[in-house]
Amino acid sequence: MNTEAPLSKQQIAALVAADIEAGSFVNLGIGQPTLVADHLTPEQDVTLHTENGMLGMGPAAHGDETDADLINAGKIPVTELPGAAYFHHADSFAMMRGGHLDVCVLGAFQVSAAGDLANWSTGAPDAIPAVGGAMDLAIGAKQTWVMMSLFTRDGVAKFVDTLEYPVTGLGCVTRVYTESAVFLLGPDGVRVRSTHGIDLEELRARVPVALATIEA
Repeated sequence: MNTEAPLSKQQIAALVAADIEAGSFVNLGIGQPTLVADHLTPEQDVTLHTENGMLGMGPAAHGDETDADLINAGKIPVTELPGAAYFHHADSFAMMRGGHLDVCVLGAFQVSAAGDLANWSTGAPDAIPAVGGAMDLAIGAKQTWVMMSLFTRDGVAKFVDTLEYPVTGLGCVTRVYTESAVFLLGPDGVRVRSTHGIDLEELRARVPVALATIEA
């Protein structure tokens, strides 16, 4: 799928949601990835996990649905689905570290062509002080997908050959979803699955990574 315009955050989230296999156990990271919950269908039977101790999280809460005590790891009010369960923070991390999650979807400051992830600090003085659960998720999940903007506000690509920021995980990212393109990362390099508001020639000129396309 290629489109003439860049994707909105909601459109990116819908793409990610559609790619999640039925019956999967999934963690959605802070920021853009939380939008994926709003696009999952009941037929997919996806169980959402939060690192602050919940299985069976539903979409974001609005209006009368809002409960100040029912939040995800990003402190966003959420809903619960039938059969939802709550548990200690340590048990949640045991699930993450034990390989029990099929997919985690994380935001990123940078992703390298080798699948290395940097998503917790830019080194700025006001940056968050610690990596939190991102490292456990990135390495513990069976698949790590990234949902991010492809370029900074200055037009610099965030998909790079080598990370410039502190590393969260090495060789862990297998997919990158952005407003301009969707990338698949693997042993054969980086493939472009789709483009949005940009052609392949311009994409290759602006992103410092060797890019191949998937045959239709």
